[in-house]
Amino acid sequence: MAVYLLGYFQLSAAWLICPIVVLIIREESKKETKAKQEIFKKIAMTDERDVVMARVKDLPSWVYFPDVERAEWINKIIKLLWPNVNSYVHDLLKNTIEPVLKESLLPYKLGDFKFERIVLGNIPPRIGGIKVYDQNVSRTEVIMDVDLFYGGDCDITFSAKGVKGGIKDFQVSGLVRIVMKPLLTQIPLVGGLQVFFLNNPEIDFNLVGIADVLDFPGLRDVLQRIITEQVAAMMVLPNKYPIVLSEEVPAQVLKTPEPEGVLRIHLVEARNLMKMDISVLGEGKSDPYAVITIGSKTYKTKIIEGSVNPKWDYWFEAEVSSYKAQEILIQVWDWDRGFPGYQNDDYLGKATIDINMLVHNGQSDLWIPLEEAKHGDIHMRCTWFGLSNDRDDLAVTLSETKMLHLSGMSSALFILYIDCAKQLPCVKENKKPDPFVTVQLGSRIEQTAVVMRTTDPVWEVGYTYLVQNPDTDTLTLKVIDQKTNSELGTFSYNLCGLYERRMMQIRHQPVRLKGSGLTSKLFLSMQLKIMKKSDATALSDKSGGSSPVEMKVPKRTKSIESKSSDTQSVGRGSVSAIEPLIESTVASLANAVPPSAIEPELRRRGTIKRSNLGSIQLTISFSNLRQRLVVVVHKIENLPQDDPTNPPDPYVKLHLLPDRSKEHKRKTETIKDNCNPIYEETFEYVMSEGELHGRKLEISVVSNKNSMFSSNPLIGQAVITLSELNLYEGVKDWYNLTA
Repeated sequence: MAVYLLGYFQLSAAWLICPIVVLIIREESKKETKAKQEIFKKIAMTDERDVVMARVKDLPSWVYFPDVERAEWINKIIKLLWPNVNSYVHDLLKNTIEPVLKESLLPYKLGDFKFERIVLGNIPPRIGGIKVYDQNVSRTEVIMDVDLFYGGDCDITFSAKGVKGGIKDFQVSGLVRIVMKPLLTQIPLVGGLQVFFLNNPEIDFNLVGIADVLDFPGLRDVLQRIITEQVAAMMVLPNKYPIVLSEEVPAQVLKTPEPEGVLRIHLVEARNLMKMDISVLGEGKSDPYAVITIGSKTYKTKIIEGSVNPKWDYWFEAEVSSYKAQEILIQVWDWDRGFPGYQNDDYLGKATIDINMLVHNGQSDLWIPLEEAKHGDIHMRCTWFGLSNDRDDLAVTLSETKMLHLSGMSSALFILYIDCAKQLPCVKENKKPDPFVTVQLGSRIEQTAVVMRTTDPVWEVGYTYLVQNPDTDTLTLKVIDQKTNSELGTFSYNLCGLYERRMMQIRHQPVRLKGSGLTSKLFLSMQLKIMKKSDATALSDKSGGSSPVEMKVPKRTKSIESKSSDTQSVGRGSVSAIEPLIESTVASLANAVPPSAIEPELRRRGTIKRSNLGSIQLTISFSNLRQRLVVVVHKIENLPQDDPTNPPDPYVKLHLLPDRSKEHKRKTETIKDNCNPIYEETFEYVMSEGELHGRKLEISVVSNKNSMFSSNPLIGQAVITLSELNLYEGVKDWYNLTA
């Protein structure tokens, strides 16, 4: 009957197949989710004597690591306290999580979202192990890591657009760090706590009530992503959840960001990725991109279409707050079109790297195999920058940053803490304002929470900014009333003003707000930290050249802390001690020196030899710092002209042999009616030093003056063997075109 109806209405058979496919996907997703939920429940309810019967990957951390203590006595305490925690969690969800969820769901027409019932259930969180640090820790603090599992039987109901739904079987697992500081000499002995996840926790849940609609994988993924993002924004590094225990301790001590350094990452490329898009002819390809996660921050490369060996050449910088415990997670995906809000893309594998290893080596150049994939590797280069209070380090960092010829690279870190304001002006009719502060530095803008109906608001919030050049960057603060959207006062500060301050910082200083009257004050703290390469990085810069290290990463279960020394070895950067001089020399050869100034000398030495097909002038160099082959096409002289009334329209085409793929093809613009065209165009190829061997650069000069039915006539070619050139010093020369 179904087939008959399809034929009668002249509909495609896809209308019959699509619902079946959707149902299958939905059922498979439910089975996978249910299996995970059962595992979490078993872990959460596991007794110590039952642990030995668990699956290997579900064992608690104290089984793996001798410095992690069992915590059964704490689990017993948590079980007794659990009924009393319900009130605290209820207030947290209603006052903190609900407003953010409401705003995040606005694009999905669910902006009236609200929690109606919150019951945590009878199963409390479970601690798999505790590690207390007793070395390299300040005497004013106690640091512990807690392996946390929660697979409870909570019952949370919510409403959206008048339709009720619910959340059950909520699961969370991750490594939580608790910092107790400062230590006091009187009760309560600890001034406060900082509680945070070192990396993004694993979060999962089951939707009920309106399951037929919301449990569809697409919307479920949206809700899961939003909840994960909000947890990350609240208590995943660099964000920390502060708890003040003593009134004697200023909130700034617990709420000011504390980065340990900055990691500059260059995700260069990948090779031999899996082919996920199979054509009718059996040929395969992928459209890969990578997502990099460090703490709560996520970075994404561009999509490279139709390649299993993509070159992303993606640069970014990330603040690191606890390098000894944080990780870099790199996930590679094959992009596919599909339904919005649903994960349509195919998974190509992941790589997880301990930041501690990268910091130890200073500068790293690694090929890392992908886990959870049949094959595939990614090429990553990292540089670690510590933070210095010495202004003299700025000049060195700025010069190194300029050498990269990349926009957006930083030289310093700026830390801002906004405490409170006093005696803000009232809005019309003497009504107290609802003030908040916008913070702008460069192109990044942040906004504090709104404090309702007060002229003396307290925000107690801190921010960190990566700064390109403190000499020119300016901080701008605006205090705004939410009701009227009018400015209550502004404050601007040039970051270079911190140079003359002790330790380049200002602590809890009142500043006057412009346009706010004589009595209005904003209390804040500021500090400038210079990014400085560690000694290991500096040594690697001065060492000899080497190829990227092939990193053997074991299949991970709990951690890769116990890597052997040879798996931790990292290739030292092959940048010579005179790299800055070389870079500047190449730049001057390619750009600064007028060609007319050196051509007579080249001709005098006989470098330029006339050719019947003309000659092309190029500058070819290799930057080990940026892992790039740079080719500058300057100009061409004396192209042949068969018809004096019809000169050619030449352009230059470059191929990096032996490949002739689109990836290695470059092309200049076309110069009309000219036998002596000038281009001055620069082209780059991302590659390591080891890839230069065996490569040749093919230069083709082609005339674009032709009919639409004929191919472009090739005027002449030059093939240059790269291994014969001193690329590190840069070579500018003329090359004859041959037939």
